[in-house]
Amino acid sequence: MTAFERFAVTRPRPGVALVTIDRADKLNAMDPVFFRELIEVTAVLSAAPDVRAAVLTGAGRAFSAGGDIDSFHAMEGDTARIRTHNRLVFDAFSAVERCTVPVIGAINGIAYGGGTELTLACDVVLAGRSASFAFKEATVGLMPGWGIIRGPEVMGRHWTRLLALTGRTIDAATAHRAGLVQEVHPDDELLDAALDLAVEMVELPPLAVEVGKVFANRGTTDGFGEALEATALLFTTPEHKERVAAFRAQRRHRTRPEGSG
Repeated sequence: MTAFERFAVTRPRPGVALVTIDRADKLNAMDPVFFRELIEVTAVLSAAPDVRAAVLTGAGRAFSAGGDIDSFHAMEGDTARIRTHNRLVFDAFSAVERCTVPVIGAINGIAYGGGTELTLACDVVLAGRSASFAFKEATVGLMPGWGIIRGPEVMGRHWTRLLALTGRTIDAATAHRAGLVQEVHPDDELLDAALDLAVEMVELPPLAVEVGKVFANRGTTDGFGEALEATALLFTTPEHKERVAAFRAQRRHRTRPEGSG
């Protein structure tokens, strides 16, 4: 299969593709390269005649810590660039839903911000016991633009409001109660459980699975345009700029070598 910078794609079982977000040193943070490649990955999966189901997971100790804060800083003050970036983000998450094969999320460790939004995009979600979920966007003056639309359809309005309006972190068991996660497994059994589920889907008539996915996801784009514009507006606020600057300064302090000035 095609080589990617942010993803590794392997074939662990007949008919099954394993897609691993491969940026462990950055907790699989999402930058523009990630979003562009996610669209490409789903297109490759859809076009591959011998792929009937896919499992999506993360390398290392995170599924994804969400948006790469450095990429936010790079767009500061450029409204046109912000709007283009937001459209790319929305298109990438939506591409997972439009992929013709079912995508099973195997959520290992941290899934914050965009990590939770990507979880929402998966067709079925399994989580390791140590997985944790959060919409952290409010902590930097933003909202989860894609997740604020999709969340109520998956978790209901109350859970979506609780997460989006507080930035609170929930564990895998709580995510299961909320409907974000369908099964919770011991961490060391998570990937095998997800691959076994993919094999169940592979063994069914492929057209029935594909059409079933299409109908389950129909009518799921209402409100995206308004959410995209609202998110772009929030990127321009002084509060967002201040929170991002504070976050980056705190991170520099944490990583400064001992004894440095």
